[in-house]
Amino acid sequence: MTTDTADDVFKAARVNDRIVSIKVENETIPMLLRFGDVRSAAKNWQVFSSDTPFRVPIPSEEHLRSVRQIPIETDPPQHKVYRTLIEPFFRKPINPDYIERINRLVSQKILQVRTKSKIDIVREFALPIQSCTLTYLLGLPESEADTWMKWGTHVFRDGDDQIRKGAVLESYILDAIDSAYDQSKKTDFFSYLKFSTLEGRRLTQEEALGIANLVFAGGRDTVINAISFVVAYFAQNRKELNIVASNPKSTNSAVEEFIRVVSPLTHIGRVCKQSAKIGEAEFAKGKQISLCWASANFDHEVFTNPQQIDLQRFPNPHVGFGIGPHSCLGALHTRVILRSLIRNLAEKTDKISIETELSKVETYGDLKRNVGYEKLIGRFS
Repeated sequence: MTTDTADDVFKAARVNDRIVSIKVENETIPMLLRFGDVRSAAKNWQVFSSDTPFRVPIPSEEHLRSVRQIPIETDPPQHKVYRTLIEPFFRKPINPDYIERINRLVSQKILQVRTKSKIDIVREFALPIQSCTLTYLLGLPESEADTWMKWGTHVFRDGDDQIRKGAVLESYILDAIDSAYDQSKKTDFFSYLKFSTLEGRRLTQEEALGIANLVFAGGRDTVINAISFVVAYFAQNRKELNIVASNPKSTNSAVEEFIRVVSPLTHIGRVCKQSAKIGEAEFAKGKQISLCWASANFDHEVFTNPQQIDLQRFPNPHVGFGIGPHSCLGALHTRVILRSLIRNLAEKTDKISIETELSKVETYGDLKRNVGYEKLIGRFS
């Protein structure tokens, strides 16, 4: 099923140059573009390290937060220790009751917006779904989502007040941890952080803050972008919606293809622990590089007709959730949301209309990539 196409802005550079240099905040950063290079570097943490506070995101976030994000800004074996500690929360999506709860929420949100003549699908549909489902993941009251939605589509970069937004997030997390009082209430994420032990000791405040900071910042705009893209795509491809929603296998395949095509996180940073070489390119110790998931997911050496959106694509070894020890903790959660979204769009709508769309654009030198929507005005009927 290949009825639509996606932009591959990195194609020429990936095929001809293998690596492209981008200018970010007065630093020139080499961006790895080919699937094999990206995959190998992501797995080789001994050389391409994530143990670099504030420099895993690109651009860096020193001015936006005071602590390293955990576990993503650590390497094994420390990374494994932290990841194992919080993994129980991120394994909830394998539970049938959890899946059904997500399904009820998505259904409810569709029915709510269906009564309106038009909505901004980004802020009035995708953002509430992302925020409310996060309360389920973290075992917190759904009312907390009202606070989180006020932060916008990105906890740091939605608006011009980035430094203030970073301080607001940290203050919220510290207050929530400080307010946790029931040591037995380990289903509450903040109580869990406050009272859990790690290698025989309590987490430090800095560790707890770093873990929570990542949870709130890492899976926000990425999930919102994916939800918005799925809605926009099926507005133009209604017949495909009915087909892929007809059985779980088709729905699962569609979700994987959407993640490949959207690549919600364009790229991620690593820092060389020692001098390294990829192809003809040499990188000095301490040099920051970029692993471009979005380019790797369109590599024609791995994906047949990669610019075709094929909702039945198989196999589909995309790296939309990363790969290696630092792969996305929230992948299961995102998949459950998108599967439920597809099923409910088919069942609860007859038509999706898009009136206005304003793309969210990232710029890398001469290359411009659409990563989602600033606005997506439309209607469910």
